[in-house]
Amino acid sequence: MLRMCARGGSLRSGKKVELISVIPKLRQCLEQVRRAGKTIGLVPTMGALHQGHGRLIETAVAQSGCVVVSIFVNPIQFNQQEDFEKYPRALEEDLEFCEAHGVDIVFAPPVGEMYPEPLRTHVEVSWLTDHLCGAFRPGHFRGVTTVVAKLFNIVQPDRAYFGEKDAQQLAVIRRMVRDLNIPIAIVAVPTVREGDGLAVSSRNVRLTPEHRRTAPLLYQALLTVAQAIESGLKDPVQARARALALLERAPEIRLEYLEIVDPENMQPVRSIEGPVRVAAAVWLGGTRLIDNVLAKPANR
Repeated sequence: MLRMCARGGSLRSGKKVELISVIPKLRQCLEQVRRAGKTIGLVPTMGALHQGHGRLIETAVAQSGCVVVSIFVNPIQFNQQEDFEKYPRALEEDLEFCEAHGVDIVFAPPVGEMYPEPLRTHVEVSWLTDHLCGAFRPGHFRGVTTVVAKLFNIVQPDRAYFGEKDAQQLAVIRRMVRDLNIPIAIVAVPTVREGDGLAVSSRNVRLTPEHRRTAPLLYQALLTVAQAIESGLKDPVQARARALALLERAPEIRLEYLEIVDPENMQPVRSIEGPVRVAAAVWLGGTRLIDNVLAKPANR
């Protein structure tokens, strides 16, 4: 382990990815990486890795001397214990995925390593979490920011990589880093999509064949709003109505939210004067899908 860490290698130097499950060992390894003058990139995940994670990793590999992928199903961000227990876990497949993408270290701690005793300290970003997913998943973002803050303290990376598909999460993490003066660059990576436009997600495998055929309608609805905004429409109510009219064609889609928000603070806008995020969450059967697009008025 120390030989590999000292070189900052992995498949990029013909070595296998290193699996580490305890914090002291990871810190020891990364200290040697720093002494070798290499930058560290962190890709936080909950496993069940897919093409979207692959794009995050590829970006990190291109920009970092050593890439750490964390795989940890974080219990404190789940609203229901049943959802936590059912979350897919496929460590062997994830390790193979990481090796194929040139990852140096996989940090996969057990719950007891991350939370050895009842947690009495939390990190919470207010205001940005009032709408969108935050309104429907109370406590979710507090769990996310707490575990990400822990990972930042454990790994101490130079950069951390997050997908734009989870736009609210990205905005919340960026605000946490600014407010707490955490010396880490947050790198946003564009959403990866299937050929029909559906955003790649570990949840997609839960869709029935019928629901899978319907699912791309979500992206089409968001594009309809974006195109209207880019054509000069400034009224968010009217823009939103265009998406809702499209979604109504598929009665099996249950809308959770569809909002037009400021891309930095995630607050709904009253008039579209600059770039906005058009974000939505829907249910198809028992599967929840989220997606968003950035829309810019023609004069911006």
